[in-house]
Amino acid sequence: MEFLSVIVATIAAFAAGAAYYGVLADPWMAAAGVPRDENGKPKGGQNPAIFAAAFVCQLVVAGMMSHVFALSSLETFAGGLMGGVGIGLFFITPWIALNNLYGMRPLRLTLIDGGYATLACTIIGIVLTLF
Repeated sequence: MEFLSVIVATIAAFAAGAAYYGVLADPWMAAAGVPRDENGKPKGGQNPAIFAAAFVCQLVVAGMMSHVFALSSLETFAGGLMGGVGIGLFFITPWIALNNLYGMRPLRLTLIDGGYATLACTIIGIVLTLF
């Protein structure tokens, strides 16, 4: 059952990412410096392999969160919520910020990507504790 909860949590976080970055596509592309074609879409299109790799990365995060939750005996909705917020906001977002600082990237990019990391980890945490 644990493997199924990791898959469901990954799917939920991935779907939230589609909505999140769908809404913030323009500011994210501007902050990230993504080159665009004449229609405002990323130049060269979007390769499906990117989405597959992103799903695998989120699967790894969900799997590790499941392991950490099991070791910590986190089993309640509130525990999953707080655990997810904590991991996204206090582990992943600072690492994104660190990379962006050294890469001299705009703060806006850190806020957008860190916001999604926190949202996705929160969703993963909640889903993992619902199973």
